[in-house]
Amino acid sequence: MSDIAVSVQHITKRFGSDTVLKDVSMELEQGKIHGIIGRNGSGKTVLMKCICGFLRPTEGTAQVFGKTIGKDCDFAPNTGMLIETPGFLPHETGMNNLLWLAKLGNRASKERVKSLIEMVGLDPTLRKPVSQYSLGMRQRLGIAQALLDDPALLILDEPMNGLDKNGVRSIRELLLSLKKQGKTIILASHFAQDIDELCDSVCEMDQGCLITG
Repeated sequence: MSDIAVSVQHITKRFGSDTVLKDVSMELEQGKIHGIIGRNGSGKTVLMKCICGFLRPTEGTAQVFGKTIGKDCDFAPNTGMLIETPGFLPHETGMNNLLWLAKLGNRASKERVKSLIEMVGLDPTLRKPVSQYSLGMRQRLGIAQALLDDPALLILDEPMNGLDKNGVRSIRELLLSLKKQGKTIILASHFAQDIDELCDSVCEMDQGCLITG
């Protein structure tokens, strides 16, 4: 079995006349945390969406655990993701939001949903609707949602957004513990300390090109 979790081969993505990814190739090993850095507009989020299957590349391919996205499967298999602001039912609690998702295809038990909410530092008994959550609380809930199916691969785009220092520390500890469980994590972050403390490899993007990695 290959030890490569994600293989990106010569991906180019255009939106009309705008080329946002330019011949990007990378291979990411299983069981490690891989950082993607770059300024806003460098192509990080578009690359993550191509890996997940939310966007189809104009040229090139993305494989996840040996499956070619768009050919062998529509979306990345065995993958949890937090990309941009997660969408939740605004008038429901965080617990109820995840319970509704868990009911789709018997994805997780109530006990697992509760433990995930606690794992990310939220209170499963909180009656506050998600519309009243802070950005940091929504990010925590988004991470719990990404973990719902106990995926082997996590793709997290700026998961520390809106978190205070204690929140950042607890999520870093969570990601390291998930790595110890053998999970592969792709992490985009503006925080240099996240990259320094967490990542086994770092890819830097600039204007749609991979310049290191």
